[in-house]
Amino acid sequence: MKTGVIGIVGFALACSAAAILHAASPKVLPLRTVRDIPLPGRATRFDYESFDPRTGLLFIAHLGDSQVLAFDTKTQKLVAEIPGVSRVHGVLAVPELGCVYASATGRNEVFAIDERSFRIIASMPGGDYPDGLAYDPIDHLLFVSDEAGGTDTVIDTNTNRRVATIPLGGEAGNTQYDSVSGRMYVDVQTLNRLVAMDPKTKRIVASYPLAGCEHDHGLYIDAPHRLAFIACDHNAKLLTFDLRTMRVTGIHSVGKYPDVLAFDPALQRLYVASESGVVTAFEERGREVVKLGESFLAYEAHSVAVDADHRIYFPLQNFHGRPVLRVTKAAEQTHAT
Repeated sequence: MKTGVIGIVGFALACSAAAILHAASPKVLPLRTVRDIPLPGRATRFDYESFDPRTGLLFIAHLGDSQVLAFDTKTQKLVAEIPGVSRVHGVLAVPELGCVYASATGRNEVFAIDERSFRIIASMPGGDYPDGLAYDPIDHLLFVSDEAGGTDTVIDTNTNRRVATIPLGGEAGNTQYDSVSGRMYVDVQTLNRLVAMDPKTKRIVASYPLAGCEHDHGLYIDAPHRLAFIACDHNAKLLTFDLRTMRVTGIHSVGKYPDVLAFDPALQRLYVASESGVVTAFEERGREVVKLGESFLAYEAHSVAVDADHRIYFPLQNFHGRPVLRVTKAAEQTHAT
C-alpha cells in the first residue's frame, strides 16, 4: 500500500476512533453541589441512608462510628446523634410506625429507634451479618438481609421479635418490597439470582437468573412501573429487570463496585453510587432507563438518598480530613445519546 493511502487510511481510522470515544464518553453528571455540611465523629465509613417524607428526616448510618445520625432536610441541620448502634450498616425509616430500624452488624442485632426521642427502644436478633432492611406494610414485617448467613431474617414489628429465618442458598444482597405483588425480593449475590419471598408463608416462591450480572448486590424496585433495578458490583453493571415478564431487559455500565441506589419518582431519575466514588444518573423512560451522566463525585461516595425537593445526599467519610454530608441538587435534564 502506498504511503499516501496509508496516511489517509490512518487519518480515517483515527477520526473513527475519536468519534467512538466521544460517543462512548459519559456526559456530565446532572447534579450541582449545594453545600458540604460538616458531620460529627471521625473520618470513618458511612453506609445506608433512609428518608422519612412524613417528618423530613434523613437517617444516616455512620458505620465506622457506630451511630445513626438524624438530619432535618427542611432546616438542613443535624438534629440528633444516636450512639451505641455497633457497626451500623442498614437504616430504614418506617413512617407509619414512627420508628427507624438499624442493623447493628457489630452485635448481629437489629435495633428499633423511636423517631421522636431518638432513643433505642428494642433490639432483636439479626442473623450473622445483618445489612439491608425492607418493610412490608401489609403484614407489618421487617425483612433483614443476613449477608454472611445467607438468609433473610423476618421480624414482626408489632412485637419487635424475630419470627422466621428464610434460607437463601447464598449470600444476601439488598432486600426490597414490591407493593404491587406483595412479595419481598432479595439479591442472592453469590448465585446471581433475584429471589422472591412470600411474607405470609415466609418462604421462597420463585428465583430468577440474572444474565449479564456478576454478584448482584444493590436493588431498587419501582413498583408502579413494574421495574426492578439491580446493581452488579463485580462487573460494574446496572440491570433493568421487568417485573411483568420477570426477565432482564437492559444492561448499562456504571462506576466500579456499585452499591446503593436511590430513585426520585417525580423526576423519574435513578442514581447509582459506587465504592469507586463514581455516581451515575439515569432517567426512566417507558420500560427502560437512559444514562444522563456519570462522573467521579468524591472518595467513597457509595451511599445516596433523595428527598422530596429533589436534593440528593452523599455522606462522605473523609473530605479534607473530616466527614461531611454533600448536598446536591438535580440539574436541568441533559439530552442523552
